[in-house]
Amino acid sequence: MSKLIEVELSKIIIDEKRQDQVIVLKEKTGERQFPIVIGFLEASSIKMKLSGMEPPRPMTHDLLVSTIESLGGRLERLIIDKMEDNTYHAKLELKRGTKKIKVDARPSDGIALVVRTGAKIFVEEGVMEKSALFKNT
Repeated sequence: MSKLIEVELSKIIIDEKRQDQVIVLKEKTGERQFPIVIGFLEASSIKMKLSGMEPPRPMTHDLLVSTIESLGGRLERLIIDKMEDNTYHAKLELKRGTKKIKVDARPSDGIALVVRTGAKIFVEEGVMEKSALFKNT
């Protein structure tokens, strides 16, 4: 397994006139960052949670977190592990007792879960090298 780089959500860029939105992940201990194009619904879900807005009924990402927790598990981390045909791929790493479970996920859905659970986000070094932009200082 290659080296994992911890990143954090740096920006959400929402343009209501477009279907595709952009989130920017930034290296926690460095200057590299990279954008990921995501859908409007996922961007809205992330933004809503970060804004502290609580819907009257659980939204899809809230439901998934609740389901994982009701089954005795928790989201440990999101790992963005591959970029193929300009599409990022990720794994949710869940933990239930001593058992670790990896589930294939879209990075956007994984980030929507991360903002609800406080789990960490990691990117494989190879993906970071292909995708990173350097922050202007």
